[in-house]
Amino acid sequence: MTDDRATAGSGPADEWQDGAPYRSRRRTLVRVAVPLAVTAAIAAGVGLVPALADSSPPELPALTAEQVVAKVLGSQAETLTGTVSLSADLGVPSQLLGAAAGGLAGGAPGGGSGGRSSGADPTAKLTGLLGGEHRLRVAVDGPDRQRIGLLEQLAGYEMIRNGDQVWTWDSSSNEAVHLTGARPDAKADGHPGKGPLTGVPTTPQEAAQQFLGASAGTTSVTVDGTVNVAGQKAYRLSVKPIGSGSTIGEVRIAVAADNGVPLSVVVKGTDGSTVLDVHFTDVSFAAPSAKTFEFTVPKGAKVTERKADSAPRAEVAPEEAKAAAEGLNVIGEGWTAVLSAKLPGNDVFVPAEGKGPRGKGGHGPGGGGKLQNPLALVKSLGKPVAGGSLISTKVLNVLVTDDGRVFAGAVTLPVLQSAAGVK
Repeated sequence: MTDDRATAGSGPADEWQDGAPYRSRRRTLVRVAVPLAVTAAIAAGVGLVPALADSSPPELPALTAEQVVAKVLGSQAETLTGTVSLSADLGVPSQLLGAAAGGLAGGAPGGGSGGRSSGADPTAKLTGLLGGEHRLRVAVDGPDRQRIGLLEQLAGYEMIRNGDQVWTWDSSSNEAVHLTGARPDAKADGHPGKGPLTGVPTTPQEAAQQFLGASAGTTSVTVDGTVNVAGQKAYRLSVKPIGSGSTIGEVRIAVAADNGVPLSVVVKGTDGSTVLDVHFTDVSFAAPSAKTFEFTVPKGAKVTERKADSAPRAEVAPEEAKAAAEGLNVIGEGWTAVLSAKLPGNDVFVPAEGKGPRGKGGHGPGGGGKLQNPLALVKSLGKPVAGGSLISTKVLNVLVTDDGRVFAGAVTLPVLQSAAGVK
């Protein structure tokens, strides 16, 4: 097994000098497999320690689980620079992910504002983080300045927030999106909402907050020894659901002993398999240079200018958008919470098998694909069950009823059927 650890303090800072976007100099930095679905999960079926830790666990003062969790929730660390390894293996069908990306980026080839979505559109691009193996460079200086770089084979993707300015840039298409007037709580697509800049967890901190924020009445948290991660001494938490119904068996979170920053999150299914692994391979908590958050538009790049509050969503009729918003609901709480919604009435663009959006990273006819009815697509990918069709993965299960209602969660089929009122 290749050891990808590095000394704390080393990392990607030098790759972002003068705000210039990084262009990959390695032929193979990332091996992208098939994409995923919504939140976080992580780990290695053979164990966490060989992949993330030194052979001997560090000696640290004994702490209770409550004390370690308090370290995380009370952490004052607001600056860091590091490299994150992210691996997701949820087993979501690639056609479903392609449809999700197509719907989010505009719903059809060339969808979005002006009849065409940018190759740098973050919503569609980051759907790929939900499956496969990825390496990211991350720099953070408080809530208003973040930079995330996604390394791909012979390509790269950048997201930079600097105050109310947000830039995204895709090297394969040499296209950029510039959002102005972004609120502090806005995601990279310019729309408000709490959570990660990317809309999906890209660091251990973002993933850990989702699991540690679960209802205390449905969660068991224990300290499971100590571990070294990216040169940092850490406590390891074991977080498990209480009761049945969840498809997640355990979440392991390594918490830095010095400052309470989560350094790794590993999620396992109830069968013990790893479904998501996100961990630092190197990290420094020194403040990044101000130049890190500057962006220089590459020569010849096509730039799309947008106001953050007017960033385009999928092109849906107003009455359908209103119905979708009113129909979104969360049933239950904690580990067995179910998200319910209504399938869109308009067709979505599904890229051809093995094709990325717009051939190399954007949507459009160049990538191959076709428009499909969402309900018909789900039925073709799922299997008939009482109440409708089920798309089942290692963690996420989705029940779509015959009348187009959707019930999804990291829960078992009986939980979904109960939420849908299936008897």
